[in-house]
Amino acid sequence: MKASDYQITQPIQLKDRETHQDFGKKKELEEELDSVSKQIADIQNAMYAHGKYAVLICIQGMDTAGKDSLIREVFKNFNARGVVVHSFKVPTDLELGHDYLWRHYIALPARGKFAIFNRTQYENVLVTRVHPEYVLNENIPGIDRVSDVDEAFWEKRFEQINNFEKHSAENGTIIFKFFLHLSKEEQKNRLLRRLNKPNKNWKFSASDLKERKLWDAYQKCYEDAINKTSKFHAPWYVVPADDKPTARLILANILLEKLSEYKDIKEPELDTKTKANLEAYRKQLETE
Repeated sequence: MKASDYQITQPIQLKDRETHQDFGKKKELEEELDSVSKQIADIQNAMYAHGKYAVLICIQGMDTAGKDSLIREVFKNFNARGVVVHSFKVPTDLELGHDYLWRHYIALPARGKFAIFNRTQYENVLVTRVHPEYVLNENIPGIDRVSDVDEAFWEKRFEQINNFEKHSAENGTIIFKFFLHLSKEEQKNRLLRRLNKPNKNWKFSASDLKERKLWDAYQKCYEDAINKTSKFHAPWYVVPADDKPTARLILANILLEKLSEYKDIKEPELDTKTKANLEAYRKQLETE
């Protein structure tokens, strides 16, 4: 379960990548995930005190890929002050009054913190690419009709996203981008479970079936986005997502492996004077 097994370093075709891996029984995977999660949380605590790096975790995937439950399980051992989750949905009127990256810029993590983007800046080259008419809502100069949203437009947008991530990385943000690679058959099974279980009905929307009909178009757009934006400073990892416990553990292990490479992340030492007087401070408190 090495990060290099999932990191995209050269162009791929998603149809050639596995959607299912099984590393053991569910209970064993959950126990291992709990251990890995605690180790990542320890790194985050040191990073918070260190105050020089931030971590941005971008999670993308088709509907039902398991983004929400993965976030809940992988980060449950974190100190709440150290992690913020942002779920990017249809842009609000306020957000549409700015450029499309604005809402992502203002959600970037502060030094010492983790930010998780549940759906990300890539929605702007995924959903909008499958539905280019949505771009007209952004009121961009020179984009007056769908025919204006051509290949040159998308190439420029990829360039802008790459620049956004490069700028963030150069200023101390460690970036991870995960695509939860789900099979079409497994998505069907998960949608059926939402319909068959009354307590899951609220998760279902008729629009899920409408978007499912565009599966091939989405896969092509994901593939293009991954190939054009997986960089050394902001790599993509394609994680098999048909088995949820396995997907969670893979993602957590990647985080632990790569963050452990930052040997300079450590809690700051006390200044010499304070360190020399620790015993005196202790006695002062004990004799109150």
